[in-house]
Amino acid sequence: MGILWTLVIGLIAGIVAKLLMPGKDPGGFIITILLGIAGAFVATYLGQAIGWYEAGQQAGFIGAVVGAIVILIVYRMVRR
Repeated sequence: MGILWTLVIGLIAGIVAKLLMPGKDPGGFIITILLGIAGAFVATYLGQAIGWYEAGQQAGFIGAVVGAIVILIVYRMVRR
C-alpha cells in the first residue's frame, strides 16, 4: 500500500511541479508526471536515509513536490 500511496502523491506532485515551473519541457506533460512520481520515490528514500522519515514512512506532499522539482531541473539541464 505504501508504494501505491507514493505513486499517487508523485502523480499530484508532478502536476504541481509543472505548474510551479512553467516553460517548455523537452518531454511534455506525461514525462513531467513521471518525473514527479520519481521525485516522490527519491524524496521518500532520501528522507529515510537522512533520518527525516522512519522506515516504511513515505515522504509528505511537500517533500514529493521538492523532489519532483529537483528532478525536473536536472532533466531540463540534461535534455538541453
